[in-house]
Amino acid sequence: MYCAYIAELKNVRKHNNADKLLCAEVFSNSVVVDLSYKEGQKIIYFPVDGKLGKEFAESNNLLIKKDENGKNIGGYIDPIKRNIKAIRLRGEESDGLVLPIEALKDFTDISKLNIGDTIDVLGGKVICEKYIPNNTKIRSNNDSNGRNDKKGKKNRKKLKVDLKSKYPLFKEHIDTKQLLYNQSAFKEGDKCNITLKMHGTSCRESFTLVKEDKKWFKRLFSKNKYNVKWNMISGSRRVIIEDCDKSGGFYGTNAFRKKYHKLFESKLQKGETVYFECVGWIDEKTPIMASSLDNKKLGKEFVKQYGDKTEFTYGQKKGENDCYVYRMTLMNEDGFVIEYPDWLMRLRCEQMGVKAVPLFEEFEYTTWDDLLERVHKYYDGPDPIGKSHIREGVVVRIENRDKFTAFKEKNFSFKVLEGIIKDTATVPDIEEEQEVGLIDGAIRK
Repeated sequence: MYCAYIAELKNVRKHNNADKLLCAEVFSNSVVVDLSYKEGQKIIYFPVDGKLGKEFAESNNLLIKKDENGKNIGGYIDPIKRNIKAIRLRGEESDGLVLPIEALKDFTDISKLNIGDTIDVLGGKVICEKYIPNNTKIRSNNDSNGRNDKKGKKNRKKLKVDLKSKYPLFKEHIDTKQLLYNQSAFKEGDKCNITLKMHGTSCRESFTLVKEDKKWFKRLFSKNKYNVKWNMISGSRRVIIEDCDKSGGFYGTNAFRKKYHKLFESKLQKGETVYFECVGWIDEKTPIMASSLDNKKLGKEFVKQYGDKTEFTYGQKKGENDCYVYRMTLMNEDGFVIEYPDWLMRLRCEQMGVKAVPLFEEFEYTTWDDLLERVHKYYDGPDPIGKSHIREGVVVRIENRDKFTAFKEKNFSFKVLEGIIKDTATVPDIEEEQEVGLIDGAIRK
């Protein structure tokens, strides 16, 4: 979930194109601040993709105010959205928002805040939260007429619980945390790799145990009240999907998932679960991920390289899609999970005739600076698959852990693009929607 960080301002320097601005770094991210900030100052850092709490923003005079003539007389944060975006200020990158620690004095005892602390709510007041665009329509909680369907919402919650009980070994994917805020996770000698982060929708397929209640008359003559069998099941990142042919779900249909259910049905071994990214198109008109119709905000060079608009096609024609596996596990009947290392996942993909996410490099961790240098070689530039759009970033995975341990790093241009897309989106991003609980029931295919 989204949070702000108590951090230290580093590498403060003059702005190249503005006398009243400075450039600095927080968690290796470039930020632009005013002349009041100093090297080593304790600050609050709000990463992109966040939204400031209204009371917090008002108490620090951050919201844009206009006079009767529409002239700006104070503030710089949109009073409705209150969102934080990656932007360029006079040609310099500003990747997040920096405020002095004193901005929190009305909400907590700031003397007790230490470097490395994370915050979202203080004193019962929201300081920041995940940003979901106000102009989006939440499909899942509305009926066909757009009314909030409270009864349907309750039924979906019950269905979700029932499905999780029915498929107890079908595990959700573990969230991938931000790389730059998790330096302490790495130890000298760790076996690591860097793979492409792909901009699609997360899917999972599993050959797993299904537990169903026996009919009442059969329970009378049996000590076990359940029927247990092995079967294939599909899912999105958070939701179990039993029938791909039925309408519904985030896109209004889950038919595009059906071919992957069929693909893995005869290929997975008992207990195996495959996690993959589906990229391209839902149908002729609907991309899996929202497009940007205005690349001009990223500058002439960006438009020259990628065109006036961005569609995350990954080389797929309209109406087509593909899958790229990024994780596999093996679970026994007792729920014990074996995490496949990257090499074994790729071997299984080769055996099954499916693609794995592109692997850039394998290496042994030595220092944080060395890791960042390696990441910066791969996290920016044209996507290596589609080549017609920018890549999202990379994922760094630590192999020598008993549980899936991976961290993501997005490039600055993608963050700017993502902000543009969110400002014009008509529906929320599916994974962000599930993350904050806007989809709170099971989707049936």
